[in-house]
Amino acid sequence: MSFDFFLGIDVAKQTLDYALLDQAGNLKHQAQIPNTQKAIEQLMQQLNQLFGTQPATTLVCLEHTGIYNNHLLEVFTRPDYCVWLESGKQIRYSTGIQRAKTDSVDALNIARYAQRHHPQARLWKPANKLITNLKALTSLRNRLLLAANTLKQPLKEAESFMDKRILRSLEKASANSLKALEKDLDAVNSQIESLLKNDPELNRLFHLLTSIVGIGVVTATGLILATHAFTDGKTAKQFACYAGVAPFPYQSGSSIRGKTRVSPMADKHMKTLLHLSAMTAIRAKGELRDYYQRKVGEGKNKMAVLNAVRNKLIGRAYAVVSKNQEYDKTYAYSLA
Repeated sequence: MSFDFFLGIDVAKQTLDYALLDQAGNLKHQAQIPNTQKAIEQLMQQLNQLFGTQPATTLVCLEHTGIYNNHLLEVFTRPDYCVWLESGKQIRYSTGIQRAKTDSVDALNIARYAQRHHPQARLWKPANKLITNLKALTSLRNRLLLAANTLKQPLKEAESFMDKRILRSLEKASANSLKALEKDLDAVNSQIESLLKNDPELNRLFHLLTSIVGIGVVTATGLILATHAFTDGKTAKQFACYAGVAPFPYQSGSSIRGKTRVSPMADKHMKTLLHLSAMTAIRAKGELRDYYQRKVGEGKNKMAVLNAVRNKLIGRAYAVVSKNQEYDKTYAYSLA
């Protein structure tokens, strides 16, 4: 891909700092605008008038900042815009030692990152509206669960240490709140289920994934969201890396020969879902439980074996989707 200009944007809730570089890396313009759709549209028009920027030859680079990106991405859904959504850590690690930290400096660093690394750019594509809706509902579900557990867990822990009358009064005081949360949680779960059932492609993916022993409704939904319904181009190994379950060597020279370990740079929520699915799989009768027990019996570290089960679940998820075939529990698998 060849670009004439590189626009780096540092995104905040209220403002957008931007820096425009030409093909040679020279700074052409830098300023701040409000984070509104109208201001963004005016900016793109002004840059076109001042410097001749064109959507197809200008690479716009910004970090993942969740909903704060929405106004930008709404403008850039139009044809020909080239947008690169990059990890903030990836950009920060590439800039070297930085003593200053301001929004304008960050915008310039983002633009320089895009100018240096544009051959490796992965252009952003608008998400399916159903996926966006499903993601919002799942996030709400997680917040409701957190709120409910925040109320219930302290009371449960206090059962053996608190006066029974005080405990009962606390339970009574929070009962209505818990009932309301559970009612809202049921409503959100129903909406998620309805979305998955009513869309043919999501329904197909959901049934394929839940046919795998260990993968339930929540993990299947998480896999669909994390892979954009398996359209993001990742392989099973790449997804294992993204989820933080791919093992990496830890070595340096002749003196450091550490154990192979997983990286902490990962989607922690997805890693938790895979861990819970692996725990379910090794409790259920089948080849994964036999595999786990055999490896632990051979003296292997329990967490290392469990991590291998996580990877096998990812491999099976990608296999059933690519083959469009439900998991066959009677198939004779070869497990090392």
